[in-house]
Amino acid sequence: MSKILIVEDEAAIRRVLVKILSEENDSYQVDEAEDGVAGLEKIKNNDYDLVLCDIKMPKMDGVEVLEEVKKIKPEIPMVMISGHGDMETAIQTMRLGAFDYISKPPDLNRLLNTVRNALDKKQLVVENKILKKKVSKNYEMIGDSESINHIKVMIDKVAPTEARVLITGPNGTGKELVAHQLHEKSERSSFPLIEVNCAAIPSELIESELFGHVKGAFTSAVKDRAGKFEAADKGTIFLDEIGDMSLSAQAKVLRALQENMITRVGADKDIKVDVRVVAATNKDLKTEIAEGRFREDLYHRLAVILIKVPPLNERRDDIPALISHFTEKIASEQGNAVKSFSAQAIKLLQEYDWTGNIRELRNVVERLIILGGSEISETDVKMFASK
Repeated sequence: MSKILIVEDEAAIRRVLVKILSEENDSYQVDEAEDGVAGLEKIKNNDYDLVLCDIKMPKMDGVEVLEEVKKIKPEIPMVMISGHGDMETAIQTMRLGAFDYISKPPDLNRLLNTVRNALDKKQLVVENKILKKKVSKNYEMIGDSESINHIKVMIDKVAPTEARVLITGPNGTGKELVAHQLHEKSERSSFPLIEVNCAAIPSELIESELFGHVKGAFTSAVKDRAGKFEAADKGTIFLDEIGDMSLSAQAKVLRALQENMITRVGADKDIKVDVRVVAATNKDLKTEIAEGRFREDLYHRLAVILIKVPPLNERRDDIPALISHFTEKIASEQGNAVKSFSAQAIKLLQEYDWTGNIRELRNVVERLIILGGSEISETDVKMFASK
C-alpha cells in the first residue's frame, strides 16, 4: 500500500485530490494536512511514499517544506501544486529537488501519471538503497566475536556520515574490509572507491599518484595525468598504510582535506574535489608524530573516527567461521568440492600463534585443502600447517 500526503490549505482542493486518488487506486492511503507546518510534522512522524504539496500556504510555504523534507527524508518524492501565478516558483522547486509540479485546477490524467511515476521512482530508490546496504561478499567481515561485532556496529553508524575514518591494526587483520564496508554502506557507494597503497609507491612518485601531474612536470611526465583524488571525486579514497607517506605528500593531503582542493604536480591551477577520505595504518601514529615522521595536524584531520581492528590472536573464537568461509571461497575459485575440517583440526588451528593474522590463516587453509585428505585432519594440520 502506498502512503500519500496532501499538503494543501484549500479544503476544496484537498477533497478533489483525495477523491481522485482514492478512486484511481484503492491501495493508495491518503492523508491530509491543512498547512506546511502540519504537513512537515506528519512527514517527520510517518513514512510516506509521496507528498503533494501546495506552494502558497500560510505559516510555512511549499518551498520551505520542500527544503526541510530534502534535509530529513530526501528519498520522498515531492510533487508541488502551483496556482497560475506560482509557475516561476514551481520551476524553481524543480531545481531544489521536487519531482514535478501540477497546476490548479489539476488535470486528471497529468495528476495520475505524475503520481504513478513518482511512486515508481520511490520504489526504485528504496530498492537501490537496499542493494547498497548489501556489502559485496568479497569484503564481508566474518566472525561473531565481541570485537568484530563492535566494529560492525561502528561501521553501520559511521558509514552514512561524511566523517573521516582512521583504521588501525597489524598487517593482515582486514583493515581494507572495513574501508570497503564503510564505502559500500555510504551514500557515495554509486561512485568509485579508489585504493592507494602509500607504502608501495616510491616517495618521489606519491604526489603525482595522488594529485596527478601536467606534461613536463618531471622527466617521465609525457602527458597530463589525473591523480587518485580526482578519480575518487564524489566517492571515497582509501589511503592504506598512510603512516608511510612522505611529509611533503602529507602536507598536500592536509590541504586537500582542509580546502577540498588539489593541485597537480607542475601546475598552478587548483582543482576542486569532493572526496571522503578513509585511511589505514599498521603504525602507531602518535609515536610517528613524536619522532617527527607524521604531521599531528593531519592525524587530527584523519582520526575523526578511530576503528581498531584486532589481531587474530585476540579473536580466536572467529577462527572456525573464518576456516569455513575460506574453504568455500577457495573451492569456488578452484572449481573443486568443499573439503571439511575435523573438530580436532579446527581446535589445533585455534591454538596456533597467528603472527600473520587472517592473511596467514587464509594461506594455511589453502595449503591444507591442496595437500590434505578429503577431510582435513589433525595430522594434516601438524604436517602441512607447521610454522
